[in-house]
Amino acid sequence: MRAVIIGEGMIELSGGGEMGGTARGQGWRLSYGGDTLNTALHMARSGAEVAYATALGTDPFSDDLLRAWADDGLDVSMVLRDPSRMPGLYAIRTDASGERSFAYWRSDSAARRFFELPDAATLLPRAMAADLFYFSLISLAVLPEDGRHALLDVARQLRAAGRTVAFDGNYRPILWRDPGEAAHWRDAAIGCTTIGLPTAEDEALLSGEPDAAAVEAHWRAAGAQEMVVKMGAAGCRLTGGQVVAPAASLVPVDTSGAGDAFNAAYLLARMAGKPPVEAAAAGHRLAGWVIQRRGAVPDRDAEAPYSRLE
Repeated sequence: MRAVIIGEGMIELSGGGEMGGTARGQGWRLSYGGDTLNTALHMARSGAEVAYATALGTDPFSDDLLRAWADDGLDVSMVLRDPSRMPGLYAIRTDASGERSFAYWRSDSAARRFFELPDAATLLPRAMAADLFYFSLISLAVLPEDGRHALLDVARQLRAAGRTVAFDGNYRPILWRDPGEAAHWRDAAIGCTTIGLPTAEDEALLSGEPDAAAVEAHWRAAGAQEMVVKMGAAGCRLTGGQVVAPAASLVPVDTSGAGDAFNAAYLLARMAGKPPVEAAAAGHRLAGWVIQRRGAVPDRDAEAPYSRLE
């Protein structure tokens, strides 16, 4: 399976050590992450051919990111380089129940200028040659308005040509002026989407849908052909109303990246021809592995279910 995924990959600080007292300098781990990048890495680890489209700088941190992503199996030939900007940075703190909070330094990141760089024109032909094109509401949020239109134009052409276009409505209020702006671009993206991957909690924040059934109705009306509404520990609701729960109830260590992992496994299974119920079970398995470890994309270990994704 070949995929093209677009978004922003950033430097990640995770752990939550305090800056002072006996905890000074302890607890922080330097890595990388970003919602669509996390999904891309999980897919690549499973053996899929995944090209990640974004922009980095020409600084040593950008070089390190590029090298690490390639080592993890990503095709980085669509990572453009902007000599005037650097990658974004974010920090994650997790509380005792594994819930996360974020702080971002990304307002001037290289990824925001992707469509202003000369080689951005290669995105459409590369995506047209792939089986899957995937992006998120965050992919749109970090772009200026012209870039948002350019991204949706690519998605629209791909869907019209019969390609599978997947979209995650990942809502981060801090990235938008107000919920109305975010809802406008979300609905525009849904209209270009084959497979929609909303999260019930995000949709409640964004436009007040009271439950997963209402979320499905909204996304169907806006144009999505297939939906899976993620509901956290309760599982997910498939198109038509069937709820698929995780096989086991887990106590999370860190919930960072759980939805991104679910998306990776679900999409891989669907592209391999598996029915939505089996795809959802694969999504829960990978998400469950992720939340039992720290970081959005944990280091691989013997329990990683990558060999079982397709």
